[in-house]
Amino acid sequence: MVEPQFTDAAELTAYTRGRQWSLLLGGELKPAVSGRRFENVSPVTGEVIAEVPDADAADVDAAVAAGVEAFPAWSATSVAERVAIVRRIAQRLRENAAELGALDTLDGGNIIRLSTSDVLAGAAMLDYFADLGQALKGETGPLSAGALHYTTPQPIGVVARIIPYNHPIMFAAGKIAAPLIAGNCVLLKPPHQAPLSALRLGELIADLLPPGVLSILPGVGPATGEAIVRHPRIRRIAFIGSARTGLAIQRAAAETVVKHVTLELGGKNALVAFPDADPAQVAAAAVRGMNFSWSGQSCGSTSRLVVHEDIREETVAEVERLLGELRLGDPFDERTDVGALVSRQQYEKVLSYLDIARGDGARLVTGGESYCPEGRERALIVRPTVFAGVEPGMRIAQEEVFGPVLSVLSFREEDEAVRIANSTEYGLTGAVFTRDLKRAHRVAAALEAGYVWINNSSRHFVGAPFGGVKNSGLGREECLEELLSFTETKAVHLSYLD
Repeated sequence: MVEPQFTDAAELTAYTRGRQWSLLLGGELKPAVSGRRFENVSPVTGEVIAEVPDADAADVDAAVAAGVEAFPAWSATSVAERVAIVRRIAQRLRENAAELGALDTLDGGNIIRLSTSDVLAGAAMLDYFADLGQALKGETGPLSAGALHYTTPQPIGVVARIIPYNHPIMFAAGKIAAPLIAGNCVLLKPPHQAPLSALRLGELIADLLPPGVLSILPGVGPATGEAIVRHPRIRRIAFIGSARTGLAIQRAAAETVVKHVTLELGGKNALVAFPDADPAQVAAAAVRGMNFSWSGQSCGSTSRLVVHEDIREETVAEVERLLGELRLGDPFDERTDVGALVSRQQYEKVLSYLDIARGDGARLVTGGESYCPEGRERALIVRPTVFAGVEPGMRIAQEEVFGPVLSVLSFREEDEAVRIANSTEYGLTGAVFTRDLKRAHRVAAALEAGYVWINNSSRHFVGAPFGGVKNSGLGREECLEELLSFTETKAVHLSYLD
């Protein structure tokens, strides 16, 4: 097979169309049991780039059965051996970073340099959890005389990870790490909008894992996810996606057996800037925090800039200037700064919110329209957009757009800023900009958010627990808590015999 030309969309499309895409199931690359496939359309070219197997309940049943069969041996494998395998998976990613990154750009629309960085980030997450392997240990306690009391963390069995489309390969790789290190067998459902890098990952690492330890099952409709969530042998589910889907998963899971469900959901996150903050620094953080590079498609994006009236005009002007410096173009061009939205559905949703914002009386500062690069007339790109004069009750200030749209709100008093920041159903991230250390800690404590930056935005620090409160989810990831969440604690009490 001819290797793809990773920087050329046409040749890469010829490669993706010309190969057979398969599920990873029971250690083998297979079609869906039903034989059904779905067309996968690129948001960059507008063309069908692959026909992908459409897994359903029969495939889920087969994957779970393979996992159940593989689990006793895999869970009995030493942590050191599991760590070594996970490190080899990370190395395999690095060796194929160019291809996997290019697939994500063609398939998901992210710009090529960030797609490639996502591959490396996924590999780094695998290595991080490999480093944590020795943390899988229990405790002892002097709870009574003449006895030994200890606990052990035990793997759960077959677990499921359902991942979103905004960082396909980073999540596909990084989110299998903790459950594998903990000794579980994993069923991974990649996003149907951008499944190719996960399927290619399955091909690349199938030989590294015992058959049945990892299955990768994409599905275009709700049947795949429904079968996963309701399967009685899957008692641990970790989901990243929308709040609406998270609620549906909780309902469906509760109707079968008792399951441990964690959810990393949406956000309508606030960056709060006080009058002593530098407007230039606030503006730079707002642009960075909005994640315009991947078209604002990030649950952690600080999509509300809540700025004090005294520095509002200067800050907004600087945001507009910075956005004017972003280069729009072909996502395969290394110089391009803004990617495409993942699908026609998401593209139309974002455009509808531009109309909603105007109708509600928000003032357009910049953007507010689609953009077609030369030679990429079918690309699903919306210009980075800023609305000012936004009121807390407007839909643009309450609902997650998941697109390149920043809303600017203003305040005069600290308690007003906190009320505005906490006025949505979400509570994922927040940011505070001030030179007053007491105020920084006070406001950070008052924000209803699981992850807060002070005088910073957007950056994740591996090892720092990431997750939300309210309708932004349950549980924490990117930390030891994620690893331990894929175990169950067993307490053992041993009495000494005379």
